[in-house]
Amino acid sequence: MLPSLVRSIAACLLVLICSALAATAEDPDHAKLRVAPAPGEAPPEPPGYRMDDYRKPVPKTLAGAKVVDTLEAEKLLEKKQAIFIDVFPKPPKPANLPAGTLWIDPKHDTIAGAHWVPNVGYGATPAGVDDYFRATLNKLTTAEPGKPLLFFCLRDCWMSWNAAKRAMEWGFKDVAWYPEGTDGWQEAGNDLTSVASSPQ
Repeated sequence: MLPSLVRSIAACLLVLICSALAATAEDPDHAKLRVAPAPGEAPPEPPGYRMDDYRKPVPKTLAGAKVVDTLEAEKLLEKKQAIFIDVFPKPPKPANLPAGTLWIDPKHDTIAGAHWVPNVGYGATPAGVDDYFRATLNKLTTAEPGKPLLFFCLRDCWMSWNAAKRAMEWGFKDVAWYPEGTDGWQEAGNDLTSVASSPQ
């Protein structure tokens, strides 16, 4: 009885260890997004979406949106005057996991009260992501396009710029962009909290 119990416990521990290792493994391209770019001049707004090199200096403006600094973002959050949306992408499931390995989606550190809506800031979104993004925005705003939204990611990350632009093109009328993102939030002495992504 005891040996079989020990084997069962050992098997469970092995699954948990493999899951933990898999969850912490990160795709090299995804890991690059966490590397802050070298300082540079703010570029002009492009006519369309940014399609690559997402960790580069961003424009100072986003036509149609309000650009907010950390102090303004803090006030909006404190007074619950905007829906905060973090668009940092989710690491992909490693392709070389051993058969039978349990994959647990990793959590993400973001501003407390924000919704993590990953993978919606690419210039060309993967299949099904636009539908997920629209559905999530409609759910968060109860399908009222006038409700204020605030988009962010990391500092100098084009994904929040792209996502905010996309939301405006879909008819959301009160859009703010917080280009300092979680970097600026932490530098101001604010904490982050660990969250799971909005369900697909």
